[in-house]
Amino acid sequence: MSTILNPVLPGYHPDPSILRVGGDYYIAVSTFEWFPGVQIYHSKDMVHWKLLTYPLTRSSQLNMVGNIDSGGVWAPCLSYADGWFYLIYTDVKSRAGAFKDTHNYLVTAKDITGPWSEPIYLNSSGFDPSLYHEEDGSKWLVNMIWDHRKGKNSFAGIAMQEYSVEEKKVVGPVKNIFKGTELGLTEAPHIYKRKGWYYLVTAEGGTGYNHAVTVARSKNLGGPYEVDPQNPILTSGEEDVLQKAGHASLVETQTGEWYLAHLCARPVKEQKCMLGRETALQKCYWTEDDWLRVEGGPRPQMSVAGPDLKPAPIQKIDQMYDDFSGAELNANWNSLRIPFSEDWISLEERPGHLRLKGQESMSSFHRQSMVARRLESLDVEVETSLDFQPDHFQQMAGLIFYYDTRDYLYLRITHHEDDGKVLGIIQSKHGEYDECLTKEISLPDQPYYGLKARLDKEWLRFFYSLDGENWEPVGNEMDASHLSDDDAELIRFTGTFVGVCVQDLSGKKKQADFDYFIYEDKQRTGQKAVETGKSGEDGL
Repeated sequence: MSTILNPVLPGYHPDPSILRVGGDYYIAVSTFEWFPGVQIYHSKDMVHWKLLTYPLTRSSQLNMVGNIDSGGVWAPCLSYADGWFYLIYTDVKSRAGAFKDTHNYLVTAKDITGPWSEPIYLNSSGFDPSLYHEEDGSKWLVNMIWDHRKGKNSFAGIAMQEYSVEEKKVVGPVKNIFKGTELGLTEAPHIYKRKGWYYLVTAEGGTGYNHAVTVARSKNLGGPYEVDPQNPILTSGEEDVLQKAGHASLVETQTGEWYLAHLCARPVKEQKCMLGRETALQKCYWTEDDWLRVEGGPRPQMSVAGPDLKPAPIQKIDQMYDDFSGAELNANWNSLRIPFSEDWISLEERPGHLRLKGQESMSSFHRQSMVARRLESLDVEVETSLDFQPDHFQQMAGLIFYYDTRDYLYLRITHHEDDGKVLGIIQSKHGEYDECLTKEISLPDQPYYGLKARLDKEWLRFFYSLDGENWEPVGNEMDASHLSDDDAELIRFTGTFVGVCVQDLSGKKKQADFDYFIYEDKQRTGQKAVETGKSGEDGL
């Protein structure tokens, strides 16, 4: 029997929506302000997962210019009916004070890899939408309702309204079908039907350390819904490795087994989760009186019995080596808020290099020239080499560990009017800017400079090289734990990214050419041979 090792999607992969079509399994996860929108993973055995596609690849589908930190795509829901894949998602524009601007859309495709349609606007009454396909062919949109009024429960319940395929819009009355339990903060609704019962699976308790999965059921789609007397069916205890367990969806295998996909998180210290919220799987069963239960009890387990399916080939890539020689970017790369476009990025202008043209600062909600990937381990080494010839201090380029506009650590090359080309470290912690070196390092004029970072749990150390072989440390070890969901005044959701970037605050779009990028998970590569993913093999 196979074994599922959790988290199955390490690093920032929250709000999993799991789906089976025939013998293929898919998980769609939130991407927030990172572009392209929505990651979809694929598996044949639910043990080995591979990044397959991004449905939202065009600004006409997802325009996030100006979106706030931890805005953008929340909680996608992937479903399949009538030979079509349906993907519903929220684009969160703001969440200041009492208000949230949450616009819900639907895109469709005949094939999971696309092309995906232009979006159909659904509503803006709340977030976490999902689509239930009834046996008679009707389709029903459910989402949580956001109530901004003073003295009201902000999480006002679960709204349901019919969706018309012919009219391409929601139609008919809106009904509040479930007000939630005493845990509160009721969100993330999904409806499933089994043996004449409609099961409403929700997340409650908030997306932090009190997160939980709750279930209610009814003989009628519109309710009333009876609450499971043993709720929550899944939540984390203080001793669990996987914290924040919640926001779940269900799948039945072709052999009749049931699994729950849910988000979780692993704090590095003091309840700080640098990797963000991850995806895990738990095996389930049904009781004699038709309630859903997690095998082993309502606590998330690190090791779970896999389904009775033929094992698939191992597809996990523990090292990413990108020499930028392909025609397309590696699928692991993402940008902030904006699509990859010729006005700021190119693989062709200097073959074998990633050329980035500097745009706005690391604080911008609009147009940053940053290409980054998810941090999926707390034991990693990353390395790059770049050709960058800045003319003044407003031009910068280098290697960055980035959470959001308020929190990042940046090893960057710039120009100083007295010292010439220099190397230094910029830190933004809770929005407070700092330059970490007492004196920045003067660099000789040459075409390439090597930059490296080593992360061991919360400790980050930068290095540089002038010849690609001999590496010198830059500054001291730094505590990077502020790059976390939990180390901030505001609730935030994205996890840490690592990558390369260029800024030109003068507006002249000074370019930097990156020769290669290496991301190595030291823990995993110490256990087994490295599988190398070349640029273009997993292209967008």
